[in-house]
Amino acid sequence: MSLRNWGRNGWIQPHKTSKEEISDLLGLAERDLKDCHTKGLSNDWRLNIAYNAALQVATAALAASGYRASREAHHYRVIQSLAFTLQAEKDWVIRLDGFRKKRNISDYERSGLVSDQEVDEMMELAQDLKDQVLEYLRRSHPNLVE
Repeated sequence: MSLRNWGRNGWIQPHKTSKEEISDLLGLAERDLKDCHTKGLSNDWRLNIAYNAALQVATAALAASGYRASREAHHYRVIQSLAFTLQAEKDWVIRLDGFRKKRNISDYERSGLVSDQEVDEMMELAQDLKDQVLEYLRRSHPNLVE
C-alpha cells in the first residue's frame, strides 16, 4: 500500500500545499502544545488539545507529500498516513490512533475518562511528532519551511 494507492481508493486526494499552509498548520500545533498545559482545564479537554496538535502536524506532513485526507474517516487517514510520510513504526501509529479513539469517547460519549498519565503521554507524543515532522520537512521539503 502507498499514498498513491490510497488516492486511487479515494481515501486521500491530491493537494498542492504552500509554505503558508504548512506554517499555519505548524502554528496551530504550537498554539495547542502551549494551551494543553493550561491549569484548570479538564483532562478530557487537555488531551483533546494535545491530540489536535498532533493532528495538525500529521496533516502538514501529508500536505507536504502532495495529499489531503478525504472527509470520511479524516482523522483516521491523517494518522495512518504517518506510516508513509514519516515511515513511522506501526506501534507508534497504533498508539496515536488509540488516543484518537479516546478523544472521540471523551468528546462525544462520556466525560472524566482521561487520566493525568494519558494527558502527559499525549502531550509528549504530540511534541515528538512535531519534532519528527519538522525534521521530515527540512530534509524532504525544505522549500516549505524556514
